[in-house]
Amino acid sequence: MAPNDLRADRPLVGDRAPASPTPQAAPPGRPPRPPRKGRAGSGAGGRGIGRWIVRLTGLGMVVVVAGGVVAALGAYGVYREAAGDLPEHAWLADYQPPQMSRIYAADSRLMAELATERRVFLPIGAIPPRLQAAFVSAEDQNFWTHPGVDFLALSRATVQNVEGLMSGRRALGASTITQQVAKNMLVGNDRTILRKVREAILAFRLESAMPKERILEIYLNEIFLGQQAYGVAAAAMNYFNKGLDELTLGETAFLGALPKAPNNYNPLRYPEAAKARRDWVLDRMADDGAVSRAEADAAKQEPIVPRGRIRPELLATGQYFTEEVRRELVARFGQDQTNMGGLVVRTSLEPELQQATERALQAGLTSYDRRRGGWRGPVASISADTIEWMPALEKVARPAGALPEWRLAVALSVQAGEARLAWLDRPEGRAQAQPRQGTLALADVSGWARPVNAQGRLGAPPRRLQDVLKPGDVVLVEPREAGGRGAAANAARNGPVRVSLRQVPLVEGAIVALDPATGRVLSMAGGWSFDRSWFNRATQALRQPGSSFKPFVYLPALEMGIPPNQRLLDGPIEIMTPQGLWKPSNYSGNPRGWVTMRTAIQQSLNLVTIRLAQEVGIERVAETAARFHVIPNMPRVLSMALGAGETTVMRMAAAYASFVNGGKEVSPTLIDTVQDRFGKMVWRADNRHCARCDAGPDAPPPQLVDERKQITDPIAAYQMVSMLQGVVQYGSGKKAGEGLNRPVAGKTGTTNDYMDNWFVGFTPDIVVAVWLGFDEPRSLGSGEAGGVNAAPIFHDVVEAALKNSPPVPFRAPPGVALVRTQIEGGASILEAFRPGTENAARPPIGEGLMSSDTPAGTDSSLGGLY
Repeated sequence: MAPNDLRADRPLVGDRAPASPTPQAAPPGRPPRPPRKGRAGSGAGGRGIGRWIVRLTGLGMVVVVAGGVVAALGAYGVYREAAGDLPEHAWLADYQPPQMSRIYAADSRLMAELATERRVFLPIGAIPPRLQAAFVSAEDQNFWTHPGVDFLALSRATVQNVEGLMSGRRALGASTITQQVAKNMLVGNDRTILRKVREAILAFRLESAMPKERILEIYLNEIFLGQQAYGVAAAAMNYFNKGLDELTLGETAFLGALPKAPNNYNPLRYPEAAKARRDWVLDRMADDGAVSRAEADAAKQEPIVPRGRIRPELLATGQYFTEEVRRELVARFGQDQTNMGGLVVRTSLEPELQQATERALQAGLTSYDRRRGGWRGPVASISADTIEWMPALEKVARPAGALPEWRLAVALSVQAGEARLAWLDRPEGRAQAQPRQGTLALADVSGWARPVNAQGRLGAPPRRLQDVLKPGDVVLVEPREAGGRGAAANAARNGPVRVSLRQVPLVEGAIVALDPATGRVLSMAGGWSFDRSWFNRATQALRQPGSSFKPFVYLPALEMGIPPNQRLLDGPIEIMTPQGLWKPSNYSGNPRGWVTMRTAIQQSLNLVTIRLAQEVGIERVAETAARFHVIPNMPRVLSMALGAGETTVMRMAAAYASFVNGGKEVSPTLIDTVQDRFGKMVWRADNRHCARCDAGPDAPPPQLVDERKQITDPIAAYQMVSMLQGVVQYGSGKKAGEGLNRPVAGKTGTTNDYMDNWFVGFTPDIVVAVWLGFDEPRSLGSGEAGGVNAAPIFHDVVEAALKNSPPVPFRAPPGVALVRTQIEGGASILEAFRPGTENAARPPIGEGLMSSDTPAGTDSSLGGLY
């Protein structure tokens, strides 16, 4: 403005501003400040309110920023808390879900399934794409695109949950498949916000650590789908008895419907809910393009028809064998790997021989029980009324150990010569039991059903059935007919049949049958019945072997060059022990004077055995017992020579196998091979080296190298085989070989006071060890020897094992001298000699051997008899 530009509306230059309320002009670049209003509408009051608005706005921004910082710090704290101790997730890349293990017999029949969870694992490539799509559509539609957490689904679920909060509706979840894997495998199921945060963090990490296909594979094999089924393969079998590739679209969608609530969609209990959920899954699959709308509509018309899993039939025999295999697997691989490792176990069990072994043992124990056990009375007593007996009989518990073919029957009427009994049969396919009747004749019980008094003594044989039964007595019977078990069953359906009275014996027994060439256990019975007792008397019971131990006294003499025709003194022996004077005797009670070593073992002469043990030295006998794994740490006392130590049936069978196997060490095995879930061999019993097995077709034939330890020389082993043949042909074990028409060798064993009965024997093809006795050791009764009870059982097992095979002779080793000699009784045999001992004159053994300071044992009652 020019200095001379004087106007009324302009201030004078240099003049002070007028006191008027006229506002000053705003500086350049800043908008004019609005006039402030005072209390009476003046401009000064307007400026005061504006300042407060600015101040409040600034304070709000500070609060928001501070709140954001606090929230961020809180969120970071929650993250640190959740992520601080998260489990390692990288191992899931190589994770294999638990899978049942299976045990198979030698003929590939299934013996047992071992499982904590019933699951069949399938790789993702073996799971049909439509089944994958069913689970993705039902559980996580955006699975293939989200990074582990589906934020869109999470937001939608949050809104719906807020809306449903006031109505009390259950909160919806928004967990992805990845989050479910994290929860199931790593986090756990506690319902807390912190768990959801941990689950989300792990889901992100899983997605970055492995491909989507691997996550889905773990999910589909791990998820619980009801009916004891874990994973889709087990569920398909349990619900429809089908493989995954056999499922229809409707069945596929039904499986996809199960994860939400398997028990609530059980088609047997809730068919309508199951169908509604299945149809919803089909609609989701159509929306996602996994199937066409027409396919989905057609699948909705399918009824849901559960068929139930038809599991493979398990062998009905060999429970002791199976349990022994299971224990060995646990010891070798651990409990988890055994039950959940998906192992495929091939065993040496021969099912037909196993069944024959169990039958032979049961027949032998029953025979003894009928001879010595008497009749111990009925199982229970109920009303014999013609109407009331059926419901009363159904309430009676079946005795442990009752054989499958036995029936619980009630005596409806009892006459002097015949009783009428009734029982309940439940034919296959019928839910309701059907009444059956039969008759029991006096002749069936008169020979054995003697009453047992309180002292365990037997009364007089029954002369009438009233001495055995009364109306209302519940007893075990076996329907029988001349035509066999099948005929009995047919007759039972058509009318009254004859029945035999049965009872579970108190006496027990055990058998082991093995291949002497390999040590493979072919059959094993650990007692009367696995249902009655799981205790395996073949492997777990330590019993005195009695005279069946004597071969390990005679063997060191043969190893020293003493020939089988060596003359030994069978005369009285008296030895002072800390317990008093020990006067052992022979089973027959009469010393025979001078006898050969062969005669001594054939007739099981105790006095000769003691003298021979002193001749060779009890230390050498103990070393032999340890070398053959019969008694690892045998006390160095003479009573041990008569079998006063303790051993097992399995050890005795393996030790005798070394005789027929040319002196090679035999280690008994029940398992042939073990494979993991991928078919890789992880263990095998046969570890022989195979020379040239990897050579080409032009190379010489492969050769297996037997690297087993030689625990006695072949000639001594063959001499022992020959002497044990004499036991069966001319001595105490005649019942073992009667009618077999093949070379058989073996030795009887009976301990002091008839507490244990043994027979351990063999042919060139099989070794069988048999033991009988009471679990709480007590006498079997006077005269109850191994040759009476155990030898016939051995006979029946060998007959069943070799019934279709030709006789095979025992093979003599190179260098042995076979000389025709005449033995006591006039028989002529080929005696086996170590070269140079055939005609060597040796002085008789026995005179002057015994002295009062010779160790005899700490218990004068110990010692074998026969």
